[in-house]
Amino acid sequence: MGHASNTEIYNPRNILDHPDFRVLTPGEKPDPDANIAAFYNPAHEIHLVQKPRPKPGPGQVLLHVRATGICGSDVHFWQHGRIGDSMIVTDECGSGHESAGEVVEVGEGVTQWKVGDRAAIEAGVPCSQPACDACRTGRYNACPDVVFFSTPPFRGTLTRWHLHPAQWLHKLPDNVSFEEGSLCEPLAVALAGLERSGLRLGDPVLICGAGPIGLVSLLSARAAGAEPIIITDLFQSRLDFAKRLVPGVRTVLIQRGSTAKESAAAIKEVAGGPLTVALECTGVESSVHTAIYSLAFGGKVFIIGVGKNEQLFPFMHLSANEIDVSFQYRYANQYPKAIRLVSGGLINLKPLVTHRFPLEEAVSAFHVAADPSQGAIKVQIQD
Repeated sequence: MGHASNTEIYNPRNILDHPDFRVLTPGEKPDPDANIAAFYNPAHEIHLVQKPRPKPGPGQVLLHVRATGICGSDVHFWQHGRIGDSMIVTDECGSGHESAGEVVEVGEGVTQWKVGDRAAIEAGVPCSQPACDACRTGRYNACPDVVFFSTPPFRGTLTRWHLHPAQWLHKLPDNVSFEEGSLCEPLAVALAGLERSGLRLGDPVLICGAGPIGLVSLLSARAAGAEPIIITDLFQSRLDFAKRLVPGVRTVLIQRGSTAKESAAAIKEVAGGPLTVALECTGVESSVHTAIYSLAFGGKVFIIGVGKNEQLFPFMHLSANEIDVSFQYRYANQYPKAIRLVSGGLINLKPLVTHRFPLEEAVSAFHVAADPSQGAIKVQIQD
């Protein structure tokens, strides 16, 4: 008998074509035990749906998802229907990939999990086959057959009952809450960036952008011993939030209309000189330029943010100053480290959560996350 691939096991048609699948009408009160989830579609509508409660097969675990954070990509898929050329919303598609939950049922052959265990859910499930170079060499974020929950066409983890492969769950210690477990997903992004950037104790560091990824990068860089740390943003309120999070951080408000060199001069003045590492968390061309001009000879710009398909870079400045530019795609091998850092008290993620909603109010949660005037940093949905 052949091995069923993850793409077959988690084929969205299994749910969309199921007789129990339906979109709830606005204001409809679902049954308290119903498997509800937040879905969006190509018409840019966001709504609750009701799905069948799945049964775990061999090697699978059924979880009651207890906490899910809303990511900027979730909002983007809802409002714009695509990210790049390969991730396109073509049907009803479930949201959410920052989740933690409780084991409620285990499938055949699962010995490492039992009912009642608490787990962070790693949403990217690679094929794990020996013939796959990416998986075999440990860079599984490059697996071509990955099932990344909430990236179209695959459904997300913002649901009540979620089915997951047992080996892609991570045990939460007793002192790490479900909410912190779900925040380990954006933390994994920042930790992957920090690892590949080569940041070391005492490095002067620039972080561009004080959104959720910029802020977890700030917490991570501080835990790693960077000093000084400068963080930039266009909004003073976000810089104020960063300052409350890490009082020792130095902030620079980027003036709209200023050139990259002007912004870089302001950054270097606040830092007391050029920086050796920049963690670019916006993906915006002008911000990348600012990061480049802020660095010392031999520095490194590490780009975590995603941006438009083609961008111009100051090629000769990079060349004449031996500045390296590197990128990141998702993360690999970061979840255990993220959980250790949170459990050990080196990184405190709790202050990042600004808004909380019950699962039944997930649609309202999305509207808050998408509205800059609400001042949300991380919106959490709990069940």
